[in-house]
Amino acid sequence: MRRSMKRSDLMFVAWATALTATLGSLFYSEFLGYTPCEWCWYQRILMYPLVIIYGVALLKNEKNTALPGLILSGAGVLVSTYHYSVQKVPALKTPGGSCGTVPCTVEYVNYLGFITIPFLASTAFIIIFITHLLLLRKKEQ
Repeated sequence: MRRSMKRSDLMFVAWATALTATLGSLFYSEFLGYTPCEWCWYQRILMYPLVIIYGVALLKNEKNTALPGLILSGAGVLVSTYHYSVQKVPALKTPGGSCGTVPCTVEYVNYLGFITIPFLASTAFIIIFITHLLLLRKKEQ
């Protein structure tokens, strides 16, 4: 027998993912001293409110409160995927280019040869986006 996730479980997954991503980005910048580039700031702008949005929705048990999360996480997928592409696709790298004080091509971490900070952000945004789509699907059932 397959147990389907409840609405509150889905909202908790979205909230916990956003919280983990937020704390992870703060760990990299505040504790390890990695200065975020311009695209990293855009990702933070899209991720940080998700902690509050899904937290409030979870406390109120109200899925409509979380609707802006779908828009922010969708935009976050696009921004972080583009940033990851700038890091990994040679054709997108501009020689000596910088999108701010820190070049957006800098890879502070590179786990297993492909997992960078924008990759981690993209993964979190995708998890949140899919979780929210499942939440909307629950509404229809």
